[in-house]
Amino acid sequence: MNANVFRNLVLALLLGVAGAALAADDAVVAQLDARLSALDADPDLRELGAYERLQAVQAIARYADSGRSERDALLYIAQRRVEIAELAAQTAQANRQADALERTRSELLLEASRREIARAHQEAERLRVQQQIQAEEAERLRQQAELETAAQAEQALTSATDAQQAKLTAARRKAASLARQEAELVSGAKLPPSSFNADGSERFVLPASMFEADKAALSAAGKSAAKALAAYLDATPGARLRVEGYGDKQTPGARRSAALRSALIAAGVPEARVSDGGGKGTATPKRAAAVVFTL
Repeated sequence: MNANVFRNLVLALLLGVAGAALAADDAVVAQLDARLSALDADPDLRELGAYERLQAVQAIARYADSGRSERDALLYIAQRRVEIAELAAQTAQANRQADALERTRSELLLEASRREIARAHQEAERLRVQQQIQAEEAERLRQQAELETAAQAEQALTSATDAQQAKLTAARRKAASLARQEAELVSGAKLPPSSFNADGSERFVLPASMFEADKAALSAAGKSAAKALAAYLDATPGARLRVEGYGDKQTPGARRSAALRSALIAAGVPEARVSDGGGKGTATPKRAAAVVFTL
């Protein structure tokens, strides 16, 4: 075999090996492109992980244009970038599904709370009507028992009325508890502590931390409380508010009551449903203002 024939044979073998390598590279690039195309074709994933997908496309392009000395490293980077793009899209999809489930859960909890409040209101109305009927019946019995002493008749009527009033009060307090849960769920803030008065009104007490130090302006905690109180009023049909302020040497109580009323109105309370009771005395760390709910 002469030298020219030998050189031609070697050159042909080298060209064949190079062609096979290029074909293999083309197959790798096609495979990586296909994985990215699969993300684009999936309607649930095509809008997710866009930044990571762009990095993968750039990494594939660098691999395709690289020399032999860099191909292994750039291939590894391109494969990892494609994997990251896939994981980013799948993770974003999972997060979106988790957010949707959480919204559904919150909506279900809120709907359940509203239904429970409606049932409590219905029960309170039923007891009120029942109380009225019993009062009328007690009056009829009193007239029939004119020969009995007035003290005995009054005692019997008072006992029946007190028992029914206790039931009505319990139903109202249950409705208030459910309204509290709804208000805190809707507003995302906690209501201040409260107590019930003998007349059925509910009194919320705001500590000094609800106001800026030595000022009438509400603090961040006070604004959150005002937002929760506004939601509580919205969940209590027919209720009205009266604000009261307690002062010290630096800040009169009337200024605090006025600031609290303005915060409630800003939180959505109609002006006609909130009155200003002015200053009521000296403030303490646990009592700087109060809000009284009446039906």
